[in-house]
Parts: sequence; structure tokens; C-alpha cells
Amino acid sequence: MKNILIVYYSRMGHTARIVRRIAEQLEAKGDSVELMPVAEALREGVDWDKHDFVLCGFPVVYGTYHPDVYEFVRNNCTRLDHKPNAMFNVTVVARTPFKATVEGNRYMQNFLNRSPWRPRDLKCFAGKIDYPNLNFFDKKCIQLIMKITNGPTDPSMCIDFTDWDDVKAYADHIHELANQA
Repeated sequence: MKNILIVYYSRMGHTARIVRRIAEQLEAKGDSVELMPVAEALREGVDWDKHDFVLCGFPVVYGTYHPDVYEFVRNNCTRLDHKPNAMFNVTVVARTPFKATVEGNRYMQNFLNRSPWRPRDLKCFAGKIDYPNLNFFDKKCIQLIMKITNGPTDPSMCIDFTDWDDVKAYADHIHELANQA
């Protein structure tokens, strides 16, 4: 059994849902999991000694990560580097096979270029568009982005592009990584 910390940011709840699914799978395999939103980690700190492995999950919103994500990474880069670790991002562009790869996901590449932290394992998940629950501004911006990228623009649609079997497989992968550490 390993103690795994999952630090995450979630704007509208989808990344949190992915994190919960990963945690459930890890716990089913006997691991102990602590979930910590980035804001909590920044405000209260992390007891790094409690954890054998750290997984971070961050959504891409309008082509970037929330500033708190970069602040967390800057503040904790040394600690992250001294623990076995992994990171995933969640972005609707990962709905296409090439953009679901680390090499093909420009947002992951931008993160790696901008961040002092070098996660040991990386993953990209496709996200979700929930038009009915977006405010007017967000809805129009997302529709424009989708129009440019040949995605869905119907404002009545809620489309989850996440491959939940892949999320489960990734949790199994994290379990293996943590137990190799």
C-alpha cells in the first residue's frame, strides 16, 4: 500500500471528477489517497513526508493553466522533484488522437517549456464541453474555439470526450509507478 497525494485544480468540476475516479481505482487496489485542491495546497501547505507518490491534475482553460497551478509548481518544485510523481492535463483539444499525446498536446508542451518542474510521467485526457452550464461569455468563446477546430458548437449540448476506460487504465499505471518507487 502506498500513500498517494493528488493535487489538482478544477474550474467547473470535470477535472475533479477525473481525480475522484483515479482515487477510487487506486483505493480499490489498496493505496491510500489524499485529494488536495491547489488552492488548499497553497494556503495550508503539503505534508510531503506523508506521501510516497504525488500526482497532479490540471485543466487547460482558454489555452493555459490557472495561475495557481504555476504558483504551486514554483513553490514546490524541489519537493515535487524529490518524490516519485506524475502529471496529467485535461483539455478538449485532446479529443483527437494526436493531441491526446504528450508530444501532440501543445498545452502540455507549453507547460513543460514554462515550468521548472519536470514530471516523471505525463498524460493528456480529453475534457468536457458543458454548454448549458456555461455563462454567456464562456459559451461564446468556447463556440468560437470549437468552430475554428471543427468541434461541436450546439449550445444545448453537453459533450464528455473523456475516455473513462483510459482514466481507469491510467490509475492502474499510477498504482504501478507508486509501487515501483
